[in-house]
Parts: sequence; structure tokens; C-alpha cells
Amino acid sequence: MRIHEYQAKGLFAEAGIPTPESELARTVDEAVEVADDISYPVAIKAQVHVGGRGKAGGIKLVENTEEAREAADDILGMDLKGYHVDRVLVEEAVDFTNELYIGVTMDRGEGKPVAMVSTRGGVNIEEVAEEDPDAIAREHIDPAFGMHDYQARKVVYEAGIDAGLAGDVASILKTLYNLWEDSDASDAEINPLMVTADDDIIAADAVFNVDGDALFRHPDLEEMEETAADDDLEAKAQEYGFEGSNYVRLSGDVGIIGNGAGLVMTTLDLVDYYGGSPANFLDIGGGAKAERVANALDLVFSDENADAVVFNIFGGITRGDEVANGINDALDQFDEIPKPVIVRLAGTNAEEGMEILNEELVQVEKTLEDAVQAAVAAAEEVEA
Repeated sequence: MRIHEYQAKGLFAEAGIPTPESELARTVDEAVEVADDISYPVAIKAQVHVGGRGKAGGIKLVENTEEAREAADDILGMDLKGYHVDRVLVEEAVDFTNELYIGVTMDRGEGKPVAMVSTRGGVNIEEVAEEDPDAIAREHIDPAFGMHDYQARKVVYEAGIDAGLAGDVASILKTLYNLWEDSDASDAEINPLMVTADDDIIAADAVFNVDGDALFRHPDLEEMEETAADDDLEAKAQEYGFEGSNYVRLSGDVGIIGNGAGLVMTTLDLVDYYGGSPANFLDIGGGAKAERVANALDLVFSDENADAVVFNIFGGITRGDEVANGINDALDQFDEIPKPVIVRLAGTNAEEGMEILNEELVQVEKTLEDAVQAAVAAAEEVEA
């Protein structure tokens, strides 16, 4: 379960992590009133479940009442990467001298939680991990004992944090880990963790995702869940019958469609392995007919984040020729194909499906590895 930045910062503040003064607003007048009360400069930040808000125009720094009104009017009601913005966080601006990163997640390869610290805060940490993995210090934690003080200090020093700040950063990291553990969270991040001219440390952003299967133990967190679809894509997914575990929107740029949860998860893992970032999880299920396949493609095409689509089908109950007809039907709806589509078919009637596919509109690959690499490369080309 994803929660909004303002909700995460509330949890952080309760746990003792310093956060800027802020308040939620749902109208332009509310936003201006809060900004005037906090005193300028302030940041006005769209509250939607998507990354890259600043680049997309969803975060603005304002210096006075007039600018606050203009910014709130621009952000409230905007479509931000497919999400409708109906609330903003009005927050005290932080006069910072440095930006750090700290985070806690589960390293499934090691079977342990891992704490991460970097001096490269304020930028996409996934890009840092890919381009310069040594810029992120990591410390695995034994869940039976939790994070020891020496482990927090160790990973902070290994990251190259200034000695004068290391104690405070280590303390915040340990608090973040304890909150992550106590809440059955899946991810907890502060990016950036800002350093002020007075060497104060402040959480300027907050990401906190909770394991949905553990919410029965956390009724306070369960109340934060938004039960209604909070964007047009989720509403469309429900309209098409891709509900619950069939469709999950992610923040990457490679759309993924497959038949079977395990097959889709394997595709997600391969996209990540080959340096890409999944835009969604979409399982069309076994025995999917042409109409359902067409709906799946339309759904992923509607995602502004997805720059390419990989279609991974292994025929069992689902027949390859039915899938191929569905792909052709979906693509026939467009005068111009909006994004590259890469298809891998295997199993029942796969050869028949390959013959049916219009290769002028899709790229066909024989192996899943080749299909994923082609999709990652296509998405990178669009970004470039």
C-alpha cells in the first residue's frame, strides 16, 4: 500500500524525524492561507502517487502570496502523469547546503532488510545505483535483532557523510529502520535528507510503502489507504476488469503484459535486470480472448510513463493465435502506434500467432530475454 508524502511525513514526525512545517490544502484559498501562516518562501507540492513531480510541474517554490495563489491554481486540478491532483502539501522551504539520501527496503537476494545511505541525494537514486553503485553504502540487518547503533554509524561513515553530521544522520536512519520494521513496511526513503547552513538535518521528502497483507495489524495505517481509484488509469483498469492483483501501476517506463502472475513477475525482474524500470504489472489471465488483450494494450498505451510495451505470452489455456488477434485488433484502433510494442509468444498455437501478427506494427522476438532487452532499449530511445 502506497501512502502520500504528507501521510509519510506525519509518521516520520511522530517517530521523531525532523520534517519541515507543512499543512495539507485542497483548495487554492486554503493553500494561500497556509502559505501566509507558514511565511515565505514555501513549496507547494502535488500529492499524488508518482515520482518526478518536480520535473512534471507538480512542485513549485513561491516567494509571496501572489505566487502562491498562481502555483496552487496551476497544480490543483492538473493531470500529473495520469493522476488527477486534488490536494497539495504547502511546506516551509528549506534553505539547504547539501542533500543526502537514506532508505530501508528488503533485499530479497540476501533475504534481509538493507539500509542505504548516499551523499547523492536529491536525484533519482535508481539512476545513481545504475551509474555509480559505489555511491550508495549498504548495510544488511538481521531482522531477529534489528538495527544496532554501530550498524547505523558504520553505513553512514561508509557513505562519506561529514563527521560533524554523521551522528544525527545515523540516529535518523535507525529511527527510520525501526519505523519500517514496526509498520511492516516494504520501502522507506528520505530523498532528499537536507542539511541546512546550521547543520540541522531535515526530511524534505518522504516515501513510505506498507505491505498490504499486514494491514490487519495496523488499523491506523489501513485508514490511510485510498480505496477508490485515484487516477484515470486505475479507473480504466477496473472498467476493463483488471482489478485487484491483475493490475498494479508502477513508476517506470516499460509497460508489461503477460498471462499469469508468475510470468509477469519474471518479466518485471528481467526488465530490472537489463537496466529498465517497469511501468506496470498487468496479468491478463489464462484463456484471455482478443477483446481482453486489446483492452490490456489500450490500458498500457494510456499510461504516459510507459514508453514501450513488452508482451510476454506462454500458451497453455491462452492460445497464441487469440493473443495475436487481440494485439492486431488493438493496434488497428490507432492511426499511428503510440509506442513500440515487442511481442514474445510461446506454447499453444505460438507459430500460428507469429504468422498472424502484423510485423509492420510490432517487433517479434523468439525469446523472453531478447524481447525484454528490445523493450528496455526502445524505452531508452524514447527518453533520449
